[in-house]
Amino acid sequence: MKQKDTKFQKRFGARLREIRRQKGLSQEALASACDLDRTYIGGVERGERNISLINIHRLAQALDVEAGDLF
Repeated sequence: MKQKDTKFQKRFGARLREIRRQKGLSQEALASACDLDRTYIGGVERGERNISLINIHRLAQALDVEAGDLF
């Protein structure tokens, strides 16, 4: 994977973690709210996963934010 791609994934993950914590949710609670696995959420937050648009949409809905707010 290109270094630039990895940096983008890490920034996205950091933003996701920031919003999740602001909302007072654990990774497990967020995962349950959007029907994803907790380990998947952790991987996204660490920048290890290349998340799909569908899952971005699901996370945004569960966090009650616009998808663009995650970027």
